[in-house]
Amino acid sequence: IIDDTNTAVDGFIAHEVSSIVPEAITGTKDATKVQDVFDSDGVKTGTETVPDYQGIDQSKLVPLLVKTIQELEARITALES
Repeated sequence: IIDDTNTAVDGFIAHEVSSIVPEAITGTKDATKVQDVFDSDGVKTGTETVPDYQGIDQSKLVPLLVKTIQELEARITALES
């Protein structure tokens, strides 16, 4: 993932994770919301539609990743025996 400053960031894409761990995802894919627009004096000049990005609670992925690592370690140990 590349952010606004062109800095590479490691992470997960929420809509790709949603089919595997739906409880870790908040929001809806491709959702939008309407927000107020203000001028430099703080006066509301109208509204605009902007993306309403999905969120991901990565802590809910940790137990699944740990279990997978444990299973892989067991398979490696069995193969090495």
